[in-house]
Amino acid sequence: MNRKFVAKSNFVLRRVLNTEENVDILKEFIEVVLNLEIKEAKINPYLEKIKDYLPAEENFGIADLRIKTTENEERNVGIQIIDGEHVITKMLLYYAQIHGNQLEYDEDREITKTNTINILDFVLNKDLDYHSKMVLSKEKMTNILDDYFEIHILQLPKFRIENSKNMTLKQAWISYLKGENIEETIKKSEKIKKLDILLRKYWREEVME
Repeated sequence: MNRKFVAKSNFVLRRVLNTEENVDILKEFIEVVLNLEIKEAKINPYLEKIKDYLPAEENFGIADLRIKTTENEERNVGIQIIDGEHVITKMLLYYAQIHGNQLEYDEDREITKTNTINILDFVLNKDLDYHSKMVLSKEKMTNILDDYFEIHILQLPKFRIENSKNMTLKQAWISYLKGENIEETIKKSEKIKKLDILLRKYWREEVME
């Protein structure tokens, strides 16, 4: 994984990205992973408000956003990096947290579908592609829950690219997260370039406590 992310990965990216000035970075990343076009993206303030009161095992995640697509579909989106043990449990807990937080919003808006994006620096399942999606089985569940549940998994070690000079925007983002082809990824996306500058600034100014 990109070494700029290693120490306290979720904490660092949460500090860097959870501002209205940098929501454009999150917007582009979400678009390429979920394969949709976003018209509006807004950071949900709830987790930031309660971060100091959450138990350590619940204080995770990079971002919690409300998005509206160009087709006027609204979704909640959460992004986190996962390491350690109990990976599937962490994914489900994170989904429950991001989806459940909708009950706390003061705004007059509908409860809507939640997508979570889980970034792994290890292989969780060798049979899955580097980007896989967990949904509820329609064979055992009515499709009413399909309107709410969708978990994406990015297994960075499984990502390979043969021609870094001709990569797609999604490939550029995954390469950057993995810490490969950095110069090429920065050339591919102004948002990746902006993120790289923010991270370099963060680590220059970081004070060890």
